[in-house]
Amino acid sequence: MDIAKKLPLGSVIALEGDLGAGKTVFAKGVAVALGVTEEVISPTFTILRSYRGTVGVLHHIDAYRLTGSDEGLAVGLDEVIGAEGSITIVEWWGIIGDLVPDNAVRVSINRVDDNTREIDIVDLWGK
Repeated sequence: MDIAKKLPLGSVIALEGDLGAGKTVFAKGVAVALGVTEEVISPTFTILRSYRGTVGVLHHIDAYRLTGSDEGLAVGLDEVIGAEGSITIVEWWGIIGDLVPDNAVRVSINRVDDNTREIDIVDLWGK
């Protein structure tokens, strides 16, 4: 995945998309770019899953079940979001928006049909 190869470690990707849009599939692509060999699965029920790769660490957060930034702080998400040596992906980032840095790369995934997705990447280094 080209975007993951170009992002510096410490970057945050704020993912947007409906249920089933492909957010976890996107995270799997980032994991491959970071040299993760472990299977990447959705962190919906655990909130956070971290994977160590040969290039860096992937922190994969799913904020869907949280009620806001205060709850995200309570579970320690502020300690992993943007951590040195990692790329952090935050699904449903709007729920914990106060914890997501302003310079996060925003990626919107829109499901067109069973086999097609439209992906819009914004705020990539101010572009």
